[in-house]
This record gives sequence, C-alpha cells and structure tokens, in this order.
Amino acid sequence: MTDTGPRDAPDVVDVFALGESMVTFLIASYGVDTDAVRVDPDRPTGIYFRTARDRATDAHEVAYYRAGSAASAMSVENVDLETVRAGRVPHLSGITAALSGGCLGLMRELVVRRPGRPLVSFDVNHRPGLWRDTDGPGVLLELARACDLVFVGADEAEAAWGVAGGSEAIRALLPEPRMLVVKQGARGATFFAHVPEGTPRAVPVPQRGGTPSASVPAPHVDVAAAVGAGDAFAAGFLSATLDDAGWERLRLGPGWTQAAERAEEEVPTP
Repeated sequence: MTDTGPRDAPDVVDVFALGESMVTFLIASYGVDTDAVRVDPDRPTGIYFRTARDRATDAHEVAYYRAGSAASAMSVENVDLETVRAGRVPHLSGITAALSGGCLGLMRELVVRRPGRPLVSFDVNHRPGLWRDTDGPGVLLELARACDLVFVGADEAEAAWGVAGGSEAIRALLPEPRMLVVKQGARGATFFAHVPEGTPRAVPVPQRGGTPSASVPAPHVDVAAAVGAGDAFAAGFLSATLDDAGWERLRLGPGWTQAAERAEEEVPTP
C-alpha cells in the first residue's frame, strides 16, 4: 500500500540479522515508515516455511517457527497504542491473536469501540496450526464482530465456523461490521456494506436479498504462486477505501491479487 496509503508499520523484530535486515533494507526501501518498529534484543524474528510442491495450488505444507518470537511478546503494556490508533485504518490480522496471550490482549484492546476510534480493519487469517487450543475460531469470530471492515475467505469461514451457505450465510454470521468482504477464490469476491439512512444515492447501490452488496469475478491469471494473494487483495481494497472509493473498490482487490500471483521475475524492485 506504499503508493496510496499510510506507510506506518508498528511492529517488533529481533536485533539479529534477519529482523533488522528485513526492516532496514527491504521494507523501508519500499517507502514504508519504519520509525515505530521496536527492536527486541532477546527474541528472534518469527518465520515460517512451506514445502516446495505445486506453488500455484494448496498442495503444500507449512511449518511455523513463531513461538517465543519478538512479535509474540507484543502486549498492551509495550506497544504504543496511540501510534496504532493514529492511522486512518489500522489493519489487524487473526494471526497476531494466535501468537500469545499478550498479543490477544492487545488485539482486544485495539478493537474496543470508543469515541474517536478509527475505522478498524481485520483479516480473519484462520491458521489452525498457530492456535494452541481449540478456542481459536471463537476468538476470531469475537474479534471480527468488533471491527468495522472484515476480510474472510469462504473456505476459512467454513473451516473455522462451519458456515457453508455462501457469502450471504457468512454475512448473517457477521452482521456487525460496517463492511464485509468475502473472498471466494477463483469465483471472485462479494462486498457487503451498511448504507446509513439518508445517504445520497447518486450512484445506485447494488442489492442482494435486500442487503447492499456487490460481487466481482476473479481476474484470469496464470498463477505462479498463491502465497500473499489474500494480503494483496486486502491492500488493494484498503487503498481504495483510503481514497474514499465507492463500490468499485472491490475491483482493486482482485487487481492487486493478480499482481501478487505473477512470477517472481515480474515483481518490480523498489
């Protein structure tokens, strides 16, 4: 989102080569403001590996090495909450909630509804391998219901919450968020939004079963690797949200997904 959105990146990394190199030489080189990144001198940067099977499909396995990581030590006590809340749209991930009790407490604090709270975005990111107990799906549902904008895949909604009735069934489970984006893989995505009474209707608001919504098909692309496609989708959608785009913001998500799925040699350098 560095071309169109906020560049702040509050986080915690290790003092060793991996964490500092990623922040200093890679992330910052794309124009991201890393001033709020704090270095933990005692903990490593979390990492995960995936097997090198068919990169274009889900035929792979993932191994997580995040226990005891610098990021897992984040909590309400050691994160600058004002810096996070200063963003127009803080974007949170369900992965963070799974890292530790402190991280979960931090997430719960950031989603509390209070006067002046910015629009809070949340990507469910259900990763069963990260949760140490069976309450992960319930925690993710709790956090999603407290946020203003939620991204969730139809497949992960079924895996986490047993919802198999399509995007409308997911909206019925999550009526609270002002905006809900249901990602449906090769079938595209559906965007639900609350439209306040009295909103000018210069542009017709799409309807689905009486609920304002819109759908777009997925663009055709020869997939080199699907990893990062969901994050790219969210980045495109959030970029358009920051530009106050209307329903057409849904089209930017798949566009950025398409870019993420290109071959590595096509990805531009900073």
